[in-house]
Amino acid sequence: MTISLPADAAGQRLDKALAAAVPTFSRERLKTLVQAGKLVGSAGVIWDPATKVKGGESLILSVPAPRPAHNEAQDIPLAILHEDDHLLVVDKPAGLVVHPAAGNFDGTLVNALLHHCAGRLSGIGGVARPGIVHRIDKDTSGLLVVAKTDPAHEGLAAQFARHSVERRYVAIVAGIPVPPAGRIAGALARSSTNRQKMAIVADGRGKHAVTHYRTVATFDGAAQVECRLETGRTHQIRVHMASIGHGLLGDTAYGRTPGRVAPILKQLGFARQALHAATLGFQHPVTKEFLAFESPLPADMLALIDGLAGLA
Repeated sequence: MTISLPADAAGQRLDKALAAAVPTFSRERLKTLVQAGKLVGSAGVIWDPATKVKGGESLILSVPAPRPAHNEAQDIPLAILHEDDHLLVVDKPAGLVVHPAAGNFDGTLVNALLHHCAGRLSGIGGVARPGIVHRIDKDTSGLLVVAKTDPAHEGLAAQFARHSVERRYVAIVAGIPVPPAGRIAGALARSSTNRQKMAIVADGRGKHAVTHYRTVATFDGAAQVECRLETGRTHQIRVHMASIGHGLLGDTAYGRTPGRVAPILKQLGFARQALHAATLGFQHPVTKEFLAFESPLPADMLALIDGLAGLA
C-alpha cells in the first residue's frame, strides 16, 4: 500500500499522520504495524511511530492478511436490523451468549457473526473478527452494535466510554416501585462471597454505576419499568433494581418471586431474567450520522405481561 502524506502534515507524529491518510485503519493498528517494521520510506524501514514527518513523503506500508479468528464460524440465524461496511446492529434472542468463554466456547454471537461476515471483516487488531464493544447477558434479549472495522471499533468504544450511547431497557420487576421513578447510584464490583455475582460496594472499591428507572405499568405484585443506563456495568440493572427491593422476575441470581406471581412464571416456563434491551442510539463512528433502533418485546415477555395483567 502506497501512502502519500500531504505537505500540511509536516511536524505531526507519524502515526497521527498515517491515521489521517489511511482512515480505514485505527491509529493503534498503524502504530503496531510501524513497530513491526512494515513501513518503508525513502531512507529505508521506519520503526518509530513518534517520528515527526516532513510532509509530502511517499511511504509503502505492508499490511499482513488478517489472521483467522480462533473461534469457529457457525451458521446460527441472526436478526440483523442494520448493516454497512463498518458495523451492524443485532437483535439478540435470550439464551444466546455474546462472546465465547469458559463453558460456552461455541454457539455464541461471535461464532454466528464470523459466519455471517465471512470475507467482510477488515481484521480488527490484525485478526479477522467482529468487534464486541458492549455485551448483554446470555438471558437478556435485545439490541447490540458490533464493529466490523478498526475505526468503527475505536469510535464506538469511545462513545461507550463517554456514556453517550442511548440505551433503554424494559424490565418486569417484583413489587411496585415507590417512588414510581428515580435514580439508583451504586458502585459495582464482584461479590466477595460469590465471584459469579456483582454487588454494590463502597465508592472507590468498584466501578461507578447509575441507572434511571420509570414505572410504565403496574400489576398485582409486579411492575413493568423502563431502565435507562447512564453507565453500563455487568449486571447493572439486575443489581440496582434488586438493591431497592424490586429484583427482576425470573432472575435466580438477584431477584425474588412474589407468591402470586410464581404460578404464572411456572405455567409459562419463564426461566430467565425479565429484561430486554429495547432501544439503542449512537453516532455512526465513520459517517457521523445518528442512528437509533428499537426492538419490540419478545413473545415470552409479552406473555408474562399478559399473565400478570390477568391477576385479579
